[in-house]
Amino acid sequence: MAKKILVVDDELKIVQLVRAYLQQAGFSVLTASNGKDALTLWKVEQPALVVLDLMLPDMDGFDVAREIRKRSNTPIIMLTARVEDADRIAGLEIGADDYVVKPFNPRELVARVRAVLRRVEGFTKPAVIEAGDLVINLESHEAYFRKERLDLTPIEFKLLATLASQPGRVFTRLQLIEALSGTTYATLDRTVDTHIKNLRKKIEPDPQNPQYILTVRGVGYKFGEQRL
Repeated sequence: MAKKILVVDDELKIVQLVRAYLQQAGFSVLTASNGKDALTLWKVEQPALVVLDLMLPDMDGFDVAREIRKRSNTPIIMLTARVEDADRIAGLEIGADDYVVKPFNPRELVARVRAVLRRVEGFTKPAVIEAGDLVINLESHEAYFRKERLDLTPIEFKLLATLASQPGRVFTRLQLIEALSGTTYATLDRTVDTHIKNLRKKIEPDPQNPQYILTVRGVGYKFGEQRL
C-alpha cells in the first residue's frame, strides 16, 4: 500500500506540483490549504509524513507542528520562504525533521521525503554503532577509535551516542542539551560547543576539519552520514 503524504500549503500551484511529483514517486497524497483542515486530515488519515508550509491563512505552520507533536512523532518537513536561521532553528526545536526553503526543486523535496522516511522507519537503536574507524558500544558506554579505547567523559559519550544514533539528522544545541540532561535549563548553548570541541579532539583525525561531527552553521551539529 502506498504511503500517505499530507501536503499543507495555501498556494494551489505548489500543492499541484508537489502532489504530481510525489504521486509519480509512488506516494498517496492528501492535501490541505489551511491549518485546521490539515489537523483534521492528519487525525483521520494518519499519514506517514507531513509536508507543511509555515505561512498558512488561519494558523501558522509552527502551531500545526506543535499540535501534531503533542500527540505523535509523525515526520514533518517544513516548507518556508523564510531564510532566517531563527525560523529554521524554531522549526527544528518544535520537532520538524527537515525543512525546505522556497523556491525549491520538487525532485529535491521528493528525495528529502524518502530520506526522512528511511531514517524514521529504519531507526532502531543498535547496541553497537560502527562509523569508519569509530566504534561506539551503547550498552557498555565505551567508544573506540582505530581499536583504541577513548577516554570520554559521560557528557562526551552521551553527545557522541546521540549524534551517531541518527546520522545526518541536524540537532540544535537545545535538543542536545535536552538529550544530555532532560531539561532545557541545565546548561548554556556555549557549553555544548565546548564539549563538542573537546570531543572532536578525541575522535577526529583532524579536529579543524571534522569528518564525524559536523557543524551546521546557524543551527547545530550532525553526525556525518558518509562515514557509515
